[in-house]
Amino acid sequence: MTSSLIRGRPRRATGHIGVRVGHAVLGGVTGVVWLVLPVMTSTVRDPAPVAEGGTVAAADVADGVPAVDYVLPLAVVAAAGALGGYGYVRRIRRARSRTTPGIVSPAPPVPSALDVERQARSSLVLADDCVRASREALGYVDGGEPVVRALRAAETELAAAFAIWRRYEEGVPGDDAGRRQALVGVVGRCAEAGRQLDAAAAEFDTAWEAGDALAVAEGRFRKLAGRTGRVAGALAEAGARYGPAALAPVVGYVEQAKDRLVLATSRLNQARQAGDSGDREGSRRGVRAAEGAVAQAGVLLGGAERLARELRTAAELVPAALTGAEAELAGLRGTTPSPRLTHADAVLAAVREEVTGGPYDPLDALRRVVRAVEGTGGGRSGVIAAGAELVARGALEAADDFVGTHRGAVGVQARALLAGARGAAPADTDRLARKARELAERDVRVHGNPYAGEAAHGSGVTGAVLGGVLLGEEGDGGPVVAFGGPESRRRLG
Repeated sequence: MTSSLIRGRPRRATGHIGVRVGHAVLGGVTGVVWLVLPVMTSTVRDPAPVAEGGTVAAADVADGVPAVDYVLPLAVVAAAGALGGYGYVRRIRRARSRTTPGIVSPAPPVPSALDVERQARSSLVLADDCVRASREALGYVDGGEPVVRALRAAETELAAAFAIWRRYEEGVPGDDAGRRQALVGVVGRCAEAGRQLDAAAAEFDTAWEAGDALAVAEGRFRKLAGRTGRVAGALAEAGARYGPAALAPVVGYVEQAKDRLVLATSRLNQARQAGDSGDREGSRRGVRAAEGAVAQAGVLLGGAERLARELRTAAELVPAALTGAEAELAGLRGTTPSPRLTHADAVLAAVREEVTGGPYDPLDALRRVVRAVEGTGGGRSGVIAAGAELVARGALEAADDFVGTHRGAVGVQARALLAGARGAAPADTDRLARKARELAERDVRVHGNPYAGEAAHGSGVTGAVLGGVLLGEEGDGGPVVAFGGPESRRRLG
């Protein structure tokens, strides 16, 4: 039944108005009839002649009586016709002005261009979070070919969505209709990525339940806990050899890894207790939270170790890169504009001075040598190309580690640049990845610490929320993020 509030005024009042009008019309017609009837019946007529034998002539009866007897029936018919006409007109007017949902619904508002763009942004961030969390979860269990295939399909859809978004930010297409359609395509691709992961969530859970997830998580936790000391020692050694600036990309990584392990310790204990008491769901939440925290601790420690290795490799390449660069510049003299060569010469001289003057950042030095040669049109082979590959790969992996372990605060711009860096030429990969890292760090600074001053701050919850392991909707960190898309990732609430 349609609510009277939807019509704008009470239906009962409308019905009473119609009834009162109908009564008024019927009363008026009836009154007129009864006023006219006496006049008509009081007309003086000659008495009907009596035939012989005392009977009235039949012809005279037929001519005099019906004129009076038909007045009241005709009046009733006229009144009924008037009422019927009134009702018909009233129904037509009500049908034309009716706004009841389901009969004549108003057209939904068209979202503005800003609304569609905002939806595309949030869709990209959510889809990227789902893919990253699902990838982390799949590192703990053999989910089977269908689950792996679903993750790969989701990654493909997400990559396509980011590609459309990057072209959109570059102004392609240029017309308003085309740009709106591009944003719709971004949202659709992200939705398909989420659908693929949602469809595989149940199968992932089945595979996860089949193993001893608690034992696996505890084993990985113990390995990482013993590894933190070794990583801290390796970073200290690298800092003494190459200087503090060389370690800037991983400053605080060991401490953040320890923070994730604090949460893992707490949640593994909760999982064990919940399992002993028969609380299966509580045990699952604890184990999954610990898995995510341990996975990110591994990423942080792995990133620190990788940087130490890259610094050693770069230090070995720099002398050879300087010699190769000087040889290339010598071969370009006379064919390349002198300003470019002059700039390249200055860069190489500065790097040589740093190398011979004391601690320096080998990766930064190698990057400058590579860029100097590339600016002259050379550097496509030999040691320069090898140096460019090392620099680009290191920047890409460092940016990806940072975004993944801070994704609770990182926005769409950094993620889009990072997606664009994958598969690009080394020079572009290095440039885009470094810019993505810069934007991601800015997002984290702006985001701040929503748990500052709370008891949860000391239990690793802050880092887990920042890393997207927990959704951060409650004081204890909220629901645990699970394998799946938007519809299933919150099932461990």
